[in-house]
Order: sequence, then C-alpha cells, then structure tokens
Amino acid sequence: MPQIIAQPLTATAFAPFGDVLEASGDFRLINAGLCQRHHDRAKLDFGPDGRAGVSIFKAVPRSLPYAFDLIERHPDGSQAFVPMTADPFLVIVSQGPEATPLAFLTDGSQGINLHRGVWHGVLTPLHAPGLFAVVDRIGPTANLEEHRYSESWTVLAP
Repeated sequence: MPQIIAQPLTATAFAPFGDVLEASGDFRLINAGLCQRHHDRAKLDFGPDGRAGVSIFKAVPRSLPYAFDLIERHPDGSQAFVPMTADPFLVIVSQGPEATPLAFLTDGSQGINLHRGVWHGVLTPLHAPGLFAVVDRIGPTANLEEHRYSESWTVLAP
C-alpha cells in the first residue's frame, strides 16, 4: 500500500488546488474597530448555470493513519469547506488520478476552497462531530466525477 505523509496546510503549498481560508495577513477594521475583515479570501466559481448554495455536512471522524482509494472532482464549480468546530481535518488533493496525492492537515482554524475541477479526497474530519458549512455549486448537472485507485493509499501523520 503506497504511503504519503500529511503536511501542515499552508496557502503556498495549497495554491495549485485552491484557497486556504484563515484569518491571517491583511485585514481592515469594521464594526467600530471591533472586527477584523480578512476580505475576499476565496475564488468561488459556480459556472454559468449554477448558483451558490450553503449546505451543512456532518461527516464521520477518521484517524491517522488513514487509508483511502477514492478521489473526486467537481467540474462545474468550486467547493469550500468551513469547519464549524475548532478541530483539525485532513485534506487530500491530487493533480489527477495518475499523480501521487498530497495530504494536508489543517490547524483547527483553517477552512479550504477547492477550485473547480480539482481532484480531492472525501471530507475527512479527525474529531467529532465533523460539522462543516459547505459553499458549493447548486445547478442542473451532477457536478461530480469519481476515480477509484486500484490500490489504497495510506496517509501518515507528520
């Protein structure tokens, strides 16, 4: 079984796949100076026939090492995952089914936005309750392609 080692999620490392949603870097003060607005953090893309939808996902927690054999992508729109708890989660991405996947661990305060068409693993919380707000495309197409590897990959802790 091939193995990959999870790495900490950073905006630079994740840039080919999407956006890291975090309260860092430039901001402007709003609400009488009591709130930092970290503005326009994700490239949301819902295609010409789609619209933004907000859903709540509740996923079963997993643990490391974690084995997987499925990746998927959404060819018609982006998909953002914003955790509703302060727990780390695992993010798996790949340049394609033939490429070696990469695994990232969030720090408990980060969300992600996967760009349109990016191959990725399923939602993988590491702690209960596994609650996420998901902003993605609502439209007339299925917007899902899946690929199963012939052999499972195992993600190891850093």
